[in-house]
Amino acid sequence: MLLSSLLLVPFLGTLVVLLWPGGPSPQRLRLISIAILALQLLLSLLALLRFDGSQSSLQLVELHRWLPGIGLDYSLGVDGLSMPLVLINAALTLVSAVITRDIDKRPRIYFAMLLMISGAVNGAFLAQNLLLFFLFYELELIPLWLLISVWGGANRAYAATKFLIFTAISGMLILGAFLGLALLTGSVDFSLTPVLSERLSMGGQLLLLGALLIGFGIKIPLVPLHNWLPDAHTQASTPVSVLLAGVLLKLGTYGLLRFGLGLFPEAWARLAPGLAIWAAISVLYGSLAAIAQTDMKRMVAYSSVGHMGYVLLAAAANTPVSLLGAVFQMVSHGLISALLFLLVGIVYRKTGTRDLDVLRGLLNPEKGLPFTGSLMIVGVMASAGLPGMAGFISEFLVFRGSINVFPLATLLSMVGSGLTAVYFLLLVNRAFFGRLAITPPCGDAQIDSRLDVALAPVAPRETLPAIALVTGVVGLGLLPFGLSRISDATTTAMSLVFPGVS
Repeated sequence: MLLSSLLLVPFLGTLVVLLWPGGPSPQRLRLISIAILALQLLLSLLALLRFDGSQSSLQLVELHRWLPGIGLDYSLGVDGLSMPLVLINAALTLVSAVITRDIDKRPRIYFAMLLMISGAVNGAFLAQNLLLFFLFYELELIPLWLLISVWGGANRAYAATKFLIFTAISGMLILGAFLGLALLTGSVDFSLTPVLSERLSMGGQLLLLGALLIGFGIKIPLVPLHNWLPDAHTQASTPVSVLLAGVLLKLGTYGLLRFGLGLFPEAWARLAPGLAIWAAISVLYGSLAAIAQTDMKRMVAYSSVGHMGYVLLAAAANTPVSLLGAVFQMVSHGLISALLFLLVGIVYRKTGTRDLDVLRGLLNPEKGLPFTGSLMIVGVMASAGLPGMAGFISEFLVFRGSINVFPLATLLSMVGSGLTAVYFLLLVNRAFFGRLAITPPCGDAQIDSRLDVALAPVAPRETLPAIALVTGVVGLGLLPFGLSRISDATTTAMSLVFPGVS
């Protein structure tokens, strides 16, 4: 029942928040949500303690017949691929609740949606039945749409609608692939097993795998299916951006590994060279698009497009080292992107802008945001792959595991990694160095008149979540064996099903 508790706690918590008697204040609802999510994190850590990383098979399995007539079973399990993602979901959803402040508009709905998303994501990572996965995958759609459309920025309706359309198409393609698998194999068994695909011709496997690639490619997102992400991030509030980048994008990469590579390994090997090139294009495009941005949040959003391309490259290579690197990349990107979005949110709250053409000198030790700026520098160094931090470990494993299989795509991705340092150095140099100023670019006279700026100090409670994320980023970079012990056996077993193309 341990895995079921990871679903029951957030889902029952949703009901608690919605049905709490009287008219609780937003602060009380926030504290209730934090307590529920802290309990979820403790249960996730308990699952980790009971998890044996030396085994590649599913653990803590729960199976109950639900609707056998349509092949839908309540089947849960965890392995080295899903365990780290369950932990990152618990941690970052808690961070999102902690950094949520000043929610006066419909706070019950807001916190209920946070809890529902967390439970749905846990369900998707733990589900061992194709239809059960799809139910949880779709369950987070409407809550996230509400979080963007109700509590987002000025253009929230446009961004939320675009997100809804893209994600709905993603869900339809994934469901179509799952139903197609049953139709072409003549089976109504939707349990997660690669045996069924062996009954298919190569043409049928490629068709179903193509649907999954596009469906999960939208969620990741990969170029050119990424168009919804920058707008969603720009209009979403800071806690929602933390949740979106840190957790929800991982549903796409997890699905790609679990269902694309896992169900159709032979077809995957056929498409692997093209997938590697697709990954390199996404990495380069995301990096070049980030360089062109002047909005700090859009820059971080485009960086996610690039960094998620590394996971596709690793999956295409399909070697033990590259797949381990894919897991590291999902975890490290979750921590780093959450940190960067959190810090951009602090800058926006204190200055009223995210425009790099407007901000200057935020590292000013007396009147600026020196501690926030210092944490930002740590975050961008981690994202750029500085040794000693999580980004370096993940990128090194991906590149080391892929270079012998796809040298050209790997080298192009390395170029994209180098460009990460370029656009984040531009961000830090423009916004944090120089003389403190918050100036619209409308003439020297007006700029000079506004150089003497004093920003409100950042309270310690505002930076504590960022400090926790920095600790995770540095800790994973210095002590990577903790994560490798969890995932190594599983990723090795996955790669041996159909080894990388030589």
